Amino acid sequence: MIRIVVTKELRNKIFKIFKRESKKVYKLLFSLKENPNKGKLLATIGTMHLKELRYKSFRLFFIMNRNELHLFNEKKFKELLIKFISMSKKNNQQKTIDEIRQVLEKIREEEFR
Repeated sequence: MIRIVVTKELRNKIFKIFKRESKKVYKLLFSLKENPNKGKLLATIGTMHLKELRYKSFRLFFIMNRNELHLFNEKKFKELLIKFISMSKKNNQQKTIDEIRQVLEKIREEEFR
């Protein structure tokens, strides 16, 4: 089961920047349901993968988190959560990646407390 979540801030930014083209951007985002391996891997922290999709000169950053769930000790279900969190242009791409990486590392540290 694949669930795609787009943050409210990113949704507003997409509509503001792309206006009529926002449908094409959303089509690109939701194409991950058919092909979840799409996108360039930027970092891996624990079970979370930070990836990017490109649309023209923009980069759409998202987190993939794979969780394996066992039900009744017989069946295995894999849930893939893809959460789109940010967007940037090429000139501030590294700053955005570093900010996301810091947040992911903080989440991972709290997970082990």
